[in-house]
Amino acid sequence: MYTWFTVFAGLALLSLPFLKTLFPYIGEDSAYILRSIKLSIRLQKYKKRKPFYSIVDCFLDAAKAHPHKTFLHFEGREYSYSEVDKQSNKVARALQAEARLKEGDPVALFLANEPSFVWIWLGLAKLGCPAALLNYNIRSKSLLHCFSCCGAKVIIASAELQDAVEEVLPMLREQGISVYLLSEACGIQGINTLSEKISQASDEPLSLDLRANINIRSTALYIYTSGTTGLPKAAVITHERVWAASFIQAACGVTSEDIFYINLPLYHSAGFLIGMVGAIERGMTIFLRRKFSASQFWDDCRKYNVTVMQYIGETMRYLCNSPQKDSDKNHRVRIAIGNGVRTDIWSEFLKRFGDIKVRELYAATEGNIGFLNYTSKVGAVGRVNFVHRFFFPYTLIKFDVEKEEPVRNSEGLCIEAARGETGLLVGRVTQRSPFVGYAGNQQQTEKKRLRDVLKKGDLYFNTGDLLRFDHENFVYFQDRVGDTFRWKGENVATSEVADILTMAHCILEANVYGVKVEGHEGRVGMAAVILREGEDFDCLDTYKKVVNYLPAYARPRFIRIQPCLEMTGTFKMKKVRLVEEGFNPAHIKDPLYFLDPEKKMYVPLTEEIHRAVACREIKL
Repeated sequence: MYTWFTVFAGLALLSLPFLKTLFPYIGEDSAYILRSIKLSIRLQKYKKRKPFYSIVDCFLDAAKAHPHKTFLHFEGREYSYSEVDKQSNKVARALQAEARLKEGDPVALFLANEPSFVWIWLGLAKLGCPAALLNYNIRSKSLLHCFSCCGAKVIIASAELQDAVEEVLPMLREQGISVYLLSEACGIQGINTLSEKISQASDEPLSLDLRANINIRSTALYIYTSGTTGLPKAAVITHERVWAASFIQAACGVTSEDIFYINLPLYHSAGFLIGMVGAIERGMTIFLRRKFSASQFWDDCRKYNVTVMQYIGETMRYLCNSPQKDSDKNHRVRIAIGNGVRTDIWSEFLKRFGDIKVRELYAATEGNIGFLNYTSKVGAVGRVNFVHRFFFPYTLIKFDVEKEEPVRNSEGLCIEAARGETGLLVGRVTQRSPFVGYAGNQQQTEKKRLRDVLKKGDLYFNTGDLLRFDHENFVYFQDRVGDTFRWKGENVATSEVADILTMAHCILEANVYGVKVEGHEGRVGMAAVILREGEDFDCLDTYKKVVNYLPAYARPRFIRIQPCLEMTGTFKMKKVRLVEEGFNPAHIKDPLYFLDPEKKMYVPLTEEIHRAVACREIKL
């Protein structure tokens, strides 16, 4: 038997070069498939385990196993697993006493990137309360809307966000929402301070009975995502989804000995689920930063021995655009996890900063399908393999960009895109790959469901993204479709921007879209508008409306005045031609305007301004 085993092993070794020639990525594919199967088995065990084992229990186990290990580095301070555990106990007890929270009560977190975000979430999780993670850039109408989505009756806000809370406080009080500020004192009636109450609370462990009814299908979080409604939608994140997202670091080869740099917002699924929750699953150390800083990034990495970084396309570009230094390759970063980086930036990043394994991925917060590029193939967002497709069935279907709908055959079924052809990515909804949808928004949940795709009665999740599979099984992201585009790492909902623009007294209708700008990832906001009869374009009033009601990334930098808006046969605004024409005044006869933050108004878009934008003399 030993002799035969030796023979087979020898033949396998001899055949490796031949197999490598036929299948150049067989090593990476095999390693990834094996790792994925192991993680899938773990998830199945967690599903069956009684009582339910959540990511919070994983954190508690880590705190017991290595209580003195640093969990968080933040602004010169270190917080051990034990310290974060005890602080989250204090939070839970303070909120129990003050807000009378019980299992299942959703709580909105309006917090900046800071350690309190972590232990407040952990404290809520120990009580069995799902947290709604609010984007700290939202204001007014959007902020109020987020409460009605998830049914939160309590909001906890950072002290620095007090002004934003005060702006909507009368409406919050009308709705009976309890407002807590992370501050020692506040003289505003209706805002309760929380810091002192937390500091005075006991740090003794809490009973598991407080979350006894939580299971794998229970709601763990609400993470807000933009879409066709124009207002943020609360994607329902179950405990199953939390576990699945936490495994991404493991799938990328991250270990408990790594140190993970988080500078993306914790209200995003990338920063929170992949970054922070993934670090808990690994039992590792995090370096947390309030905001990304290109000038201090590598100094931080060297100071704290960072080995794994997170990125979006914009941050990668900022790093490449920073002044070159002799120390550019003097760091310990070995893995970069993120999405949205351009091929040229990717190549420049590797050339300048060394042999870092870039793990580009594709996923959607609420989606049921994702990809991970576990190879070193520049530009790809993942690979097609049979195991992944078996567990998470998906396909690319032909899509009519002009009509903004899938192409169907005479039987009413969708048509699969050919290899190498761009198509709409759809993921089959199954028990293993569910689409839970959006809290309090059945209409928008239904819009993301696509029926009768490959056979009558089937059900798929519509990602709204165009992808392409090449002949080597690599996956490439091509574009977004519909009413959302991406700028500065954020999704921009066109109808929300249009609603704000029509608040300006001079604008009757607005068609909002994103246009490409050379040297930038994503698309910058632009709007074609028609004016009310007898009105001229009011540069100042329009500027005030977009600045007061929209976050910086959502403000349309260019406005095009048209006599009428072109519509489809079903009365949808046409965008394709507008997107193609862009914002060059030399080619467009319609009046064009540019949002000038220095003059604090929209100004006529001249060829000189256009040239300055194209040359990046004017920052967008």
